[in-house]
Amino acid sequence: MKKAVEKGVIAGLSKNAQTVLEKRYLKRDTTGKPLETPADMFRRVAATIAQADAKFEPKADVAALSEKFYDFMTRFEFLPNSPTLMNAGRELGQLSACFVLPVGDSMEEIFESVKHTALIHKSGGGTGFSFSRLRPANDVVMSTTGISSGPLSFMKVFDVATETIKQGGTRRGANMAILRVDHPDIMDFIMCKADQRLLNNFNISVGITEAFMKAVDADTDYEIINPRDKKPVGKLNARKVFNRIVKQAWENGEPGIIFLDRLNKDNPTPHIGEIESTNPCGEQPLLPYESCNLGSINLGKMVSHGRVNWERLKEVVHLAVHFLDNVIEVNNYPLPQIDEMTRSNRKIGLGVMGWADMLIMLGISYASDDAVKLGEEVMKFIDDEAKAASRALSKVRGPFPNFKGSIYDRPGAETIRNATVTTIAPTGTISIIANASSGVEPLFAVSFVRQVMDKNILVEVNPLFERMAKAEGFYSEELMQRIAEHGTVQDIPEIPEGIREIFVTAHDITPEEHIAMQAAFQRYTDNAVSKTVNFPNTATMEDVEQVYRLAYETNCKGVTIYRDGSRDEQVLSTGKKEEPKAAAPTVEEKRAVKRERPKALKGWTYQMQTGCGPLYITINEDASGLFEVFTTMGKAGGCAASQCEAIGRMVSLAWRSGVQARSVVKQLLGISCHSPSGFGDNKVLSCSDAVAKAIQAHLAITGHAEVVEAPTFEKGACPECGGVVEHEGGCAVCRVCGYSECA
Repeated sequence: MKKAVEKGVIAGLSKNAQTVLEKRYLKRDTTGKPLETPADMFRRVAATIAQADAKFEPKADVAALSEKFYDFMTRFEFLPNSPTLMNAGRELGQLSACFVLPVGDSMEEIFESVKHTALIHKSGGGTGFSFSRLRPANDVVMSTTGISSGPLSFMKVFDVATETIKQGGTRRGANMAILRVDHPDIMDFIMCKADQRLLNNFNISVGITEAFMKAVDADTDYEIINPRDKKPVGKLNARKVFNRIVKQAWENGEPGIIFLDRLNKDNPTPHIGEIESTNPCGEQPLLPYESCNLGSINLGKMVSHGRVNWERLKEVVHLAVHFLDNVIEVNNYPLPQIDEMTRSNRKIGLGVMGWADMLIMLGISYASDDAVKLGEEVMKFIDDEAKAASRALSKVRGPFPNFKGSIYDRPGAETIRNATVTTIAPTGTISIIANASSGVEPLFAVSFVRQVMDKNILVEVNPLFERMAKAEGFYSEELMQRIAEHGTVQDIPEIPEGIREIFVTAHDITPEEHIAMQAAFQRYTDNAVSKTVNFPNTATMEDVEQVYRLAYETNCKGVTIYRDGSRDEQVLSTGKKEEPKAAAPTVEEKRAVKRERPKALKGWTYQMQTGCGPLYITINEDASGLFEVFTTMGKAGGCAASQCEAIGRMVSLAWRSGVQARSVVKQLLGISCHSPSGFGDNKVLSCSDAVAKAIQAHLAITGHAEVVEAPTFEKGACPECGGVVEHEGGCAVCRVCGYSECA
């Protein structure tokens, strides 16, 4: 077998993967220069994780195991979740991707949870919460004879805390908020992200119960329960609530839905507690204070000579379970409660990526019954072998400590090392490193155009498609660009029908086919399947409702949808409307006459908080109106100050030449540089955005014009590089730079 690494160079490591690793994963010095190569990183991780064997077997050949771990990672057959790659063998040592924290119904418990959230985000993890224990807004607070502010107000506290914490530029905090459908504040919760500028550090999902779904089917009312005393406080019509969830999801993709009763039906340790929340992308149901430890097998590497290589897949599954169980041992948990709970249940989540690649290599269309059948077969094989590997580990290391009383504790049953073994997670940046399709998602695109820093246009082509196109003799750069612009290969006659059939993309597949695939993998997955059902912009609310019902009927544990353009229409569309044609302007009308500057002008100065520090923006007017802009950075010099000066000069020239203020604001507003959620009270995204918002405030204060509505970049273009953002696995990922909203 050919070596995966020759002289420190990893075979198959794409240029894009190299960039992502250098930016987000490799050790760096204080100037940002990498101190290790990708091969060094994998060696560091392999050695650290293998070391755990010595705890159980003093004579274990740790070096040989380290080599096996290194080999299957550098072949991109398996990769662990990002924090393991980033932190194994480093000072931080926190290797888990996500956690669930309890939020109790007292001020002390709430702010204890905020503190714990800060510590987790600082360590590079994401958090899930149920806010269902909190009494509703305007409910009585006996200790103070006051009234409660309710779950939504405290969600904002968590959101601000998340935004405030910096994670060294590697991973930003992400949260999941779940509220039970029978909570009195459920309607407000469903609508809490209707304004897309709010709660940008949260994914939200409604916790659906079986009783609620039965009431939806029967079009009857259901009881609303006050969590303070568990007593009914009223009723709501189930179908109206369900329709509101559907409508809001149609409008901007949230809320998702989580079937709480199903999570608890498969809870392996019901004697320890009830599952009330999941991690940020919904695939990992966890008890309070549990963490998830995930890794994914690259199914594209499990194809040999046109068939599934079941032998190698079995070997990789067993090695991956061994790896993930070792991670639990060497992990440096951010809280003692998390350390105890995680070690007591020892949950691992082995999943997959490269599923779409496997289907293409086997010549099977994602949108086919054969694909669904194979999906069930592959996942059953992985789940069976993962449990076999966990049972084998149990014989040497013992079962998970909470085994007694668990669902596995039956007469004559074998013990098992891990309470759960399989999870289908969104693979985001690790699939970029592996140059694989993400999770169990279809291809996002066969070819797409991206603009790089030097303004050159590059056409990115799926490597499998490029290889087949060249082999079949229909490859050309012009065709690749045409595919990128067209968005699909399905109605391009130059491409052979057999190729078109297997290169279907997310928008070529019907919502029903998306759900069928999710359900196929869910049948043999301990935890849940993170997947996004992609809709075209033309989809109706009835289409969304049908998918939600299908997810329920096919025993999925939750579902997330995204209707194309529903969150970023202002970013991607010009917004132009047809207007009556006017007579051609005269030469005099075409010429813009620049106003001369008077010696004295009246002005207003606005302070805006930016990622580069405070920016002072002075707006001056003459007798005709807005005239010029001056900017001063709080700290002198540097690139930011010079760029702000340039912006001020160009805005001033535009105004003096007759360009309307609203046009200037529209051009500058929403440009993102640092934080996707913005700095300060004005949620400033960049220096350009700061100038626009200062002008906007000035227009409102002085009564010159209406305030211009800010476009949202939340899930349109990538906020870091401007690249294409893919909606997958309940998340948004840029495959150009590795940015992930749910990291």
